[in-house]
Amino acid sequence: MKASYEDLRTVKQLVKEAPFLTEQKLRWYIFHAESNGLASAIVRISNRVYIDRRAFESWVESHRMAPSN
Repeated sequence: MKASYEDLRTVKQLVKEAPFLTEQKLRWYIFHAESNGLASAIVRISNRVYIDRRAFESWVESHRMAPSN
């Protein structure tokens, strides 16, 4: 997935936009991105980490539990 520059967020920006997240939890997800599937939403430039907002939203949706009948 190709990131649009407008969709890139810093950790602090994404936490402000997503009230269910804390900065500490998001950093934990990023630290474990290779094992939890979030790596495709991460853009690393030097020491900076950016998150593709749309890819992050897709990642969150992929963890939605299907309703049981």
